[in-house]
Amino acid sequence: MRPLGWWLMLVGSLRLASVWFGFFDIRALRLLFSNTHMTDVHGRTFGVWTLLTCTLCWLCAFNLEKKPLYAATFLSFVYAFGHFLTEYAIYDTMVVSNLATVGIFAGTSIVWMLLQWNAHHPRASSKLV
Repeated sequence: MRPLGWWLMLVGSLRLASVWFGFFDIRALRLLFSNTHMTDVHGRTFGVWTLLTCTLCWLCAFNLEKKPLYAATFLSFVYAFGHFLTEYAIYDTMVVSNLATVGIFAGTSIVWMLLQWNAHHPRASSKLV
């Protein structure tokens, strides 16, 4: 397995903790998002969303050559980081330390996946048959 695949498996595995918090320990999520009144429904929605992104990470880790899956996984990092950035900058519901943690994992993934964008995809043949 390639290093990017291992990284995606690590990130996907770490996201499982957030899934657990969303379904079974909403208090931990309330600590992550300050100044909010997070309900159990919000927690479960967060858990399902995170489970989806976890699944994308794992599927992509084993299928780096599948460009649509690669793109969907890449965009999941962009969307997640964008979401948390707006929660911090616009809505004031996150503290900078939590945003930094998200930024380390999402930012590293975004940059690495951009750098490897064409490395795992065979180029189309330029020969005319």
